[in-house]
Amino acid sequence: MSSPGVLIVDDESLIRWSLKERLESRGYRILEAESGTQAREKFSEGVDLVFLDFKLPDADGLTLLKEFREKDPEVPVILMTAHSTIERAVEAMKRGAFDYVNKPFDLDEVEILAEKALETTKLRREVKELRASQAAPYSIAQIVGESSQIQSIKALLKKVASSPASTILLTGESGTGKDLAAKAIHYTSSRSTGPFLNITCSALPENLLESELFGHERGAFTDAKTQKKGLLEQADGGTVFLDEIGEMPPVLQAKLLRFLEEKAFRRVGGSADIRPDVRIVAATNRNLKDAVAKGQFREDLYYRLLVLPLDLPALRERVGDIPLLVKHYIVRFNQEFKKKVKGISKEALARLESYNWPGNIRELKNAVERAMLLAEGDELTPEDFTALPSQAVAMEGFQLPPSGINFEEMERALVVQALQRAGGNQSKAAALLGMNRDQIRYRMEKFGLESGKPLKKVGEG
Repeated sequence: MSSPGVLIVDDESLIRWSLKERLESRGYRILEAESGTQAREKFSEGVDLVFLDFKLPDADGLTLLKEFREKDPEVPVILMTAHSTIERAVEAMKRGAFDYVNKPFDLDEVEILAEKALETTKLRREVKELRASQAAPYSIAQIVGESSQIQSIKALLKKVASSPASTILLTGESGTGKDLAAKAIHYTSSRSTGPFLNITCSALPENLLESELFGHERGAFTDAKTQKKGLLEQADGGTVFLDEIGEMPPVLQAKLLRFLEEKAFRRVGGSADIRPDVRIVAATNRNLKDAVAKGQFREDLYYRLLVLPLDLPALRERVGDIPLLVKHYIVRFNQEFKKKVKGISKEALARLESYNWPGNIRELKNAVERAMLLAEGDELTPEDFTALPSQAVAMEGFQLPPSGINFEEMERALVVQALQRAGGNQSKAAALLGMNRDQIRYRMEKFGLESGKPLKKVGEG
């Protein structure tokens, strides 16, 4: 590991010499500059700490401080001056100086200050590297797929991430990757160094969800023994991901709308407005327009969220991406399970491509994971995917009529039949179709099959 580089900028050679002698004796690599022009050149060579004089023949120390902070904010700058005033010191700290020293200075104190500053540089760079490693798996480039649908989504995600938009809505069936898209937006944006916090709106009762989002003051309710900051406040400078926003209770919908409109909210039991700088990414697998028509979702909130909508395609709409996704998961699970599976057979891949994937990418990932755990050879075969629901097998023998079919009508007919066979029980009907309850409810809304109303048999007018 190379020695830390310290740049000493001062037009007095004796000052530079005394600092150089002391710091070189401690193993630091020293660069010197007697003017602003030289300082800029030396700084561009890469340094870890700067000692900077306030007054130079051709530059002002505060101006150079600003330039250095813009080029590399991780490098601490210590200002030196023989004419220090409280006002100048305060101004230097406001502009990002690590500290300042008065001439003539005590070399022992300067050495201690240098050690603290370099430790700060080390920690800042470690944090930066850690954040970069955390962000890497969620970059837009990591989204697997080359289909026109997914390429379009990638382009939109990139535009949305770099935009100043404070509200984004992700729609699509369960399992299409809305959570991954939300993280891609966050980690590709200028907010990537800020927090990414998420909450599932259907996972908590109304009172707890309100407290989690907005926080509460001490004594706001029986168990509120201390003040608590909510996710919106904690995520200042970052992103809050509201998953399943279609399930948010009406009272909280109104409070969320106020925050989106006024950029302010109050903690539960509080009277002061709090104004965090936060981006909201909301997601739902429900048809919010239908929910608005049924009075289940606020119309004004719906249109406020609809400013930047992104609809993620179902896996059956991008079948051409299945080979790439399978390859991606094989590589991933080889590392995780210490396996050496080389690929998948043509027969097994054909089976996966013929399946409807009601659970979308999440279901495909789970299928490949199970196959990898059970596989004994170096290639995945059809036998490794026997856990796929029975309709996959039925589809292998299905022949598309010469005249084609209306897929929407066929999908609706299957949903109606499953609901009839399950006596209207949505969970049982979902199981018959290899879906979960959210997925079949999404299709019931899509096709206008309202719960509680008698279903017409297929073929009835």
